[in-house]
Amino acid sequence: MDWKYRWKNGSQPSRDQAAKNPHLLDESQFENEQDRKLVEESARKHLGVPVSTLDEKQSILPRAASPDENIL
Repeated sequence: MDWKYRWKNGSQPSRDQAAKNPHLLDESQFENEQDRKLVEESARKHLGVPVSTLDEKQSILPRAASPDENIL
């Protein structure tokens, strides 16, 4: 696959770097945020890194009930 976009730091990141960084590509090459997000997803697929999801910032652990909540 021929990659036509510029990487953020000038070279293709490793899979570990790509997994940690939210933005892999140089943002100045896109006209709007929607285009950038689409190409970022494509870049992650190109590198074999999981694509970010809408709920990735939510905790997967259960939340403890506050003292004011009734537990049945």
